[in-house]
Amino acid sequence: MAESGLNGSGKLPPDSDVEETPPPDAVTELAAACVRFVASRYKVALDFTPETLPVVDQYVREAGAEIASRPESLPIVAASVGAYLGEVMRKTFGAFWFADGDYVAWRLYFRNVYLACNPIGMVVEALAPDEAEGWHTHFDVDPGDADVVSARLAAMPDVEAELFALPTTRLEALTVVHEALRAHMEAQNVGDVKFGPEDYK
Repeated sequence: MAESGLNGSGKLPPDSDVEETPPPDAVTELAAACVRFVASRYKVALDFTPETLPVVDQYVREAGAEIASRPESLPIVAASVGAYLGEVMRKTFGAFWFADGDYVAWRLYFRNVYLACNPIGMVVEALAPDEAEGWHTHFDVDPGDADVVSARLAAMPDVEAELFALPTTRLEALTVVHEALRAHMEAQNVGDVKFGPEDYK
């Protein structure tokens, strides 16, 4: 039996051939704004690693409380934090952005599995759940893989909706989904398949 290319983390081994596509300028600018916001509030420098997301969780909690009285701040906070979360996901798992038009249409597309999501929508759901409809806050997979992903997620402990919406938990869920999809691809002997923009049209 061939040895799996997985390492239990949902990630590919460090020496895997993962093509990295730089983010669009709009994503870079928004993510940089998140770094500035967090640095101003907590004197912590975000470095786009998963280990920084608990600090972002705290920022989201506090910003959510503030948005209740200042709803006009929701778009910029959601967009900046969502861009940062998406950049952590992109760097961790290998993905590329579609960032044209309104934020609701933005997507992060993954290269090593067929998977798409809108990190900005995920942050909208964390900040203002009532505003999240239509924001594509879930992980979108091929219909043929939906049962595999559902079974893996169903085996996880239940998490309160408020906690699930936070960036750290979203990344944990992504790790589980990515691992399930990679394992399924390996089992079908298609682990070397990569996905590009043409596959997501």
